[in-house]
Amino acid sequence: MLSFIREVRPLSDAGRVAWLVVVALLAAALVVAWAPAQAYDADAPKAESPYFAVNSSDPSTDRLPLKSTRVDVRIAGVIADVTVTQHYRNEGQRPIEARYVFPGSTAAAVYAMNVRLGDRLLTAQIREKQQARIDYETAKKEGRTSALLEQQRPNVFEMNVANILPGDDVAVELRYTELLTPQDARYEFVFPTVVGPRYNAPAGAAAREKWVATPYLKDASASTMAFDLKVAIDTPLAVKDLRSSSHRVELGGIDTEHATAALKAAAPGAPIHHDRDFILSWRLAGDAIETGLLLFRGETENFFLAMVEPPKAVAPTAISPRDYVFVVDISGSMHGYPLDTAKVLLDKLIGSLRPSDTFNVLLFSGSARALAPQSVPATRANIDRALLELNQTMGSGGTELVPALKRVYALPKAADVSRSIVVVTDGYVTVESEAFQLIRANLGKANLFAFGIGSSVNRHLIEGMARAGRGEAFVVTKPAAAAAQAERLRRMIDSPLLTQVSARLEGLDAYDVEPAQLPDVLGGRPVVVFGKWRGDASQVASAKLVVEGRAATGAFHAEASARGRESANASALRYLWARERIGAFADQEALDGGNAQKAAITRLGLSYNLLTAYTSFIAVDRIVRNPNPALAPTVDQASPLPQGVSELAIGAEVPGTPEPAFWLALAVAGVVLGGAVWQGRDRREGV
Repeated sequence: MLSFIREVRPLSDAGRVAWLVVVALLAAALVVAWAPAQAYDADAPKAESPYFAVNSSDPSTDRLPLKSTRVDVRIAGVIADVTVTQHYRNEGQRPIEARYVFPGSTAAAVYAMNVRLGDRLLTAQIREKQQARIDYETAKKEGRTSALLEQQRPNVFEMNVANILPGDDVAVELRYTELLTPQDARYEFVFPTVVGPRYNAPAGAAAREKWVATPYLKDASASTMAFDLKVAIDTPLAVKDLRSSSHRVELGGIDTEHATAALKAAAPGAPIHHDRDFILSWRLAGDAIETGLLLFRGETENFFLAMVEPPKAVAPTAISPRDYVFVVDISGSMHGYPLDTAKVLLDKLIGSLRPSDTFNVLLFSGSARALAPQSVPATRANIDRALLELNQTMGSGGTELVPALKRVYALPKAADVSRSIVVVTDGYVTVESEAFQLIRANLGKANLFAFGIGSSVNRHLIEGMARAGRGEAFVVTKPAAAAAQAERLRRMIDSPLLTQVSARLEGLDAYDVEPAQLPDVLGGRPVVVFGKWRGDASQVASAKLVVEGRAATGAFHAEASARGRESANASALRYLWARERIGAFADQEALDGGNAQKAAITRLGLSYNLLTAYTSFIAVDRIVRNPNPALAPTVDQASPLPQGVSELAIGAEVPGTPEPAFWLALAVAGVVLGGAVWQGRDRREGV
């Protein structure tokens, strides 16, 4: 040590300069790494975060009580009725409470829940959310088996089952319905299977939401839960081109009006994957869209559904120059396969821009950086530069979506240029409401299109951003699908198909129509209208729906007759109408902030027996089965990571994860310091 000290000499001028450069670079790197955290209150509570499941130190407690999930889907025309059965079995030696966070369709109207306990059936009741929680906690403390289903997001649900005794087999059955809206004459049914890990900012609106702190299995851990799914399709026309882009399926009835699909394992005895969305799609004979009116007459209210095919796209003779800002998520959960898919997508999107267009690219994780201070012309050189920047990016850090959007809306733009913002993300955040508010508040500056990337994206965020930005939502599950989705966006932006859309029901007294204002039709999606009606059978026979608007070729007019369209089997319309109205209230609440629509949503949930943000399903056994309920531990059912999501999505401190710029600055500092040391050595040795 003494000999080392004796070797230290004063730095040369070059060495002192090098040290100053190192200090400056380190300071800049620390600013970059620390900048996102400064947006939050230092005294704010630490956010709940997802974590990896660990083996229990108590071998008497069953750590994975959910043993199987079975899904039965029946599709009649454009309406799907779905039954999901979750089997919980306690294979441990102690009574437990099981807690499970799982996904659902963003369009689902959950209208029933039953619990089967041995040979007994418990029918769940809909209750105001806080009252349902109180009833559940009371039953749990009394030792009675009970089940509580709560909605945490429109596409995220939480199931709690208390007092599952050793050897118990508890089957919880959920039922929901949803409307299947075709896109480019293709129908698609999606069943989400896993909730992606959510980045939760410490000072965000969702900072204290406990559901976010849910366990995940490591990549190498195979889930032991069995998964089975069967679909039966009944349509008025033959089913064509039936296929699944996500799973291996056994198909039947193709080219007939009664088709089937069932999951099958890759090999006999192999597990069926439930780490990605199940996607099944098909066409009808002749590429037709099932249009027209469907009516249901209830005991106290009557409901209708109208679906009218839009006009075909017409290429415009002149397209005004446009500005595009691509906002790309490069956070930890995007590392690997999702970011690789995003790069393919951006290659197609940016590569198809016209020379007259301008664009910019903003990459964000815990912080954000733009390609240029303002948009640049879509020249080959600028496009290559943007793609090179993206291809050199590795996913890491948090997912600060809202600050990134704020920066985008602050970018300068010419007053006479139309701007489109394209957000590319997996959506694994909890700031949906804040994002919707920000987008709607800046609607006059740009419209917004959202691309969900990955096998289990947060569709609530993706679809909600597109609605708020009056754009369209896309989901890209694999790189091979990127080109088709990029082309679909190009067609939409180039030629809006139908604007100034209006609809009216003639011959019947229509009221409570949803949506109150029809949006522009940008792609091959039909115009969809829900509502209630009054009238007798003779009025129904002569009634019709009239849809009007402006198409690329001029005025648009379409009619759908109600004759013969009243069906006693269309009771799902009451749930679908209520779900549509609840969605409208929820969108308004997200835009306004707070819970101003709580009373209206609660009233609809209770009146129509629907799960909402403010209503829950609760089932309670009348028998006290556990004499020592206080000793029963709570077991959080672990989920697999979504397919393609890296372990970097879990376990990071938020929002202090150093960004790539930080490590780059450190690397540069190391090189400069090394050069200075080497130069000093050369001078001492007389080289």
